[in-house]
Formats: sequence, C-alpha cells, structure tokens
Amino acid sequence: MKTVAVIGAGQMGRGIAQSGAQAGYDVLLSDMSMDLAEKGKGTIAKALDRLVSREKMTTGDAAAILDRITPIADLAMLGKADFVIEAATEREDIKLKIFESAGAHLGAEAILATNTSSIPITRMARSAPDAARFIGLHFFNPVPVMQLVEVIPGLATSAETTARASALGEAMGKQVVLSQDEPGFVVNRILIPMINEAIFLLGAGTASIPDIDKGLKLGANHPMGPLELADFIGLDTVLAIMQVFLQGTGDSKYRPAPLLTKYVEAGWLGRKSGRGFYDYAGETPVPTR
Repeated sequence: MKTVAVIGAGQMGRGIAQSGAQAGYDVLLSDMSMDLAEKGKGTIAKALDRLVSREKMTTGDAAAILDRITPIADLAMLGKADFVIEAATEREDIKLKIFESAGAHLGAEAILATNTSSIPITRMARSAPDAARFIGLHFFNPVPVMQLVEVIPGLATSAETTARASALGEAMGKQVVLSQDEPGFVVNRILIPMINEAIFLLGAGTASIPDIDKGLKLGANHPMGPLELADFIGLDTVLAIMQVFLQGTGDSKYRPAPLLTKYVEAGWLGRKSGRGFYDYAGETPVPTR
C-alpha cells in the first residue's frame, strides 16, 4: 500500500486527504502545527459522519477511512510518502517555502506535487529538490465529490512522473485532464475570466446579482451562477488567479474587475467570510446589491 502525504489541512487539503484514504492509501496530513493537523482530521470525521447519516457509507467504512489518516507536524515523516501533495493557500511565496522544507525529507523516488490552480509549475519546480519529480495536480473543490483532476507537468517533469501522477488521480477515482504549463491550465483559464466578466457586468449596472446568476444557470445550464460560484471559490482566490493570468500573459483582457478588487479589500471574500456577492448570515443567501 502506498502512502500519500498532504501538506495543508485546510479545505482542499482535507478533501485530498479524504479522497486518498477512501482510495485505500495511508495518508499523512500535515499543517503548521499538530493542533491544526488534528483539527483537519476532525473535520474529515464530521464529513464522513454526514455520509453515514445519509446512508452513503457504512460506519465501518468511515472508521477505516479515518484510521488511514495520520496527522503529523514533523516533516521528517514525509520520508515515508510515495507522493507529497502541497495544498496550501494560493500564494507562491508560501508554496516555495513548503517545497524547500518538505524537499529536504523527500524520498529518493517520491513525487512532490502542488495543488495550484494557476501558478506556473516550471517556475515553482526550481524550489523542488528534483524538478523531474515535480508536477501540478489540480484537484477541484469539494475534492471528494468532484470527479476531475488536472495533471500539469512542468518543462523538466519526467514522463514517468506524469504517468505516476495520472495513475494516482485515477486511483483516487478522478478523471484526468492533461494540461500544458500555461496560466490557468484548462478549466480555470476558461472559468475564472468568465466569472471576472460577470463581475464587470455587475459593476457596470448591466444586470443584478440574481439576474446574472439566473441567466447563466438557465441560459448555459450551469449548476451555479458565476457570482454564486465566485463566492464558493473565494473572491480573494479569484482575484489572485486573474492577477496571475495578467502577469503571465501580459494581456489586458485578464485585468481584474475593479468591483472584485473592492470586495476583496473590504474583506467580503464569499462564503468563507460570510459575505461576498451574497450575504450568508441567514439560512438562505441574500444578494448584497
């Protein structure tokens, strides 16, 4: 049985850890402290309990999945892992520090992967101990539910690393999309500019929040409207990705909508802050404008 280590016990890291454990892997879940790592495992336990209560999983299966997840704080334990997946916040400076510290303990055959949604793999590989064994694995939120993973090799990534990373994604029950190392890869290169354009429309007064979301849900058969989806992703994340696109391409079509920047500056980040394009204080989200 292989071992997968996940660095970052936040929303994405927890989802990757849960999916790995559900696929039968032993999972090491790391964060800045043991308390945070254990808290991450506790949140996974609650998610599994909800699946049991909905009769989508047995109590025994949930317990077995949870037993395969081990919270850790000592990065030296990463030496046991066949795959180390970084799932920290979408800030390159933080990710690079993680690669440097985790890389010191990486096994001779282990793969170091990043769960970035937009940052260039080739550039980040310079902070990895072996660029040939460094790759992007972009999971989608919520990871246990979403069926897709993008596999993004950098310029120096070996064919063997790409094959092993793709096999890991498939073993975790995901469909694999292979992307070249371009800003935003495949999905976000299409999705995030669409969300940004919806925010431009809102800022210009072209339509209201409910009508913009209704238009895309009914007219394009999207399960969520673009502004609702922005709140779900996190407006700070949407802004960061647009800035990566603009810097990476130099194309002004990727400039962030001014209203998006204002919301982030106000701390209105979406669901995680309780307010974004919708107010989440009550049982039913209410448009903020």
